[in-house]
Amino acid sequence: MTHFTPPVHSGATLIKACVAASLLAAVLLLTCILPAEYNIDPTGAGKALGLTALAEAAEAPVAIALGQTPPTRQPRSDTITITIPAGKGLEYKLLMDQYAQLEYEWQTDGTPLYFDFHGEPEGDTSGYFESFAITTSSNMKGSLTTPFTGSHGWYWKNRSGKPVQVSLTLKGDYIIKG
Repeated sequence: MTHFTPPVHSGATLIKACVAASLLAAVLLLTCILPAEYNIDPTGAGKALGLTALAEAAEAPVAIALGQTPPTRQPRSDTITITIPAGKGLEYKLLMDQYAQLEYEWQTDGTPLYFDFHGEPEGDTSGYFESFAITTSSNMKGSLTTPFTGSHGWYWKNRSGKPVQVSLTLKGDYIIKG
């Protein structure tokens, strides 16, 4: 019968292994983890490897989920169709910075909707909102320079007995919250 005795490493060998593992962990932290997870790239390796793009792509949805405004906005334009169910109300919001510009136009098939075009300041917990227009109409066209950073948009109430589609056209600096 063969008797196996595992090797016993010296204290110096264990210290060398711990130091090597720590150095490897530090290199991976600086070149891979920080750029990919937090968009922090002190070495530039994260950008070269395409890892900072992962963090940038993840920032906007996380910020929206936390009720925060993502850090960058690009001018854009969109046309969106929104269905307001019969006898129901629906809110549609955009995230915008203070003094951002928005051009908008919406219309229905001719069915009038009650609406409140308003904004809510970012971080406000009091329930405050500022209305820009409140009326009943089947269409509206205009522009807005936002007075504060936060969510801005419409609340539509369909008082008819059938669903109503709203065609909304937007142009400006915003992120769609929905």
